[in-house]
Parts: sequence; C-alpha cells; structure tokens
Amino acid sequence: MGVEIERKFLVATDSWREQARCRSRYVQGYLSTLPGRSVRVRVADDQGWLTVKGATIGATRSEFEYAIPVEDAQEMLHKLCQRPLIDKWRHLIDINGLTWEVDEFLGENNGLILAEIELTSEQQAFTRPDWLGQEVTDDPRYFNASLSVTPYSVWEKRP
Repeated sequence: MGVEIERKFLVATDSWREQARCRSRYVQGYLSTLPGRSVRVRVADDQGWLTVKGATIGATRSEFEYAIPVEDAQEMLHKLCQRPLIDKWRHLIDINGLTWEVDEFLGENNGLILAEIELTSEQQAFTRPDWLGQEVTDDPRYFNASLSVTPYSVWEKRP
C-alpha cells in the first residue's frame, strides 16, 4: 500500500525564493472529493498523473499515484474535473537532505503559498527554515481537494 506522510505550513516570508532550485507548473483537478478519499488528475510540466488518496489521520494517508498519458490527463481536466482547477507553481528547495515543496497558487487560490515536506515517519525530525510560518497539516481547508471546492479567494478569514 502507498503511504504519504506530509506536513504542511504557511509561508511567512519570501526568503525561500533564493533557495529554490527549480519550479514546475502544475494544473490539477478532482474527479472526486468525497470525505475520506479523493481522486486527482494532474499535469505537471509534460507528464500526466492519476492519484487516489485516502483519509488523512495525523500527517499520514494512503496514496496511490500512476503515470498516465498527458493527453488523457488534459482531456480529463478539461471535460471531467470539478471547477475550479488548481493551478500553481511548485518550487523545490533542498534543506539537510530533505526536499521542501513550496506551492505558489494561481487563479482562484492566488495569494496562497504553502510549504510541504514528505517524511518517512510522523516522528521524523527536520529543520524548520526561517521562512516557515504556522503549521496547517491538520486544517482541511488547505488540502488541495478542499481548495478546489472552496478556493482561497472566497475565504472570509484568511491568515
């Protein structure tokens, strides 16, 4: 079984930008966002992906991800996925042997910047960069599946 252990944080400053080694454009949509599971289609640069995720417990959830033809992914995004689509730049930053993914959202989630780190266990220690803000791992509003239903632009209270 595939497992994802991920911690998610708001970003407090722009100083992360000088550490980013690369960025990729991600467009993703959801075929299903039922409680406890989601099915996502993603185009990342020139690759297509289909991902099934289970319920999040703590920072852990089941995850199954499969490469699919980019043309199929683009057609599913266009014809089958809920709106709005998630559109973002993903920046990669390496710190002490771990990779941070900083997502800079566009479109209806413009203004939101989140940092995520994938771990091998929930207890794994990691270095918190100085640009990291409040942890939002346990706040479902920040799940991409939630942002596709209630985008950041319509939130009444924003951090």
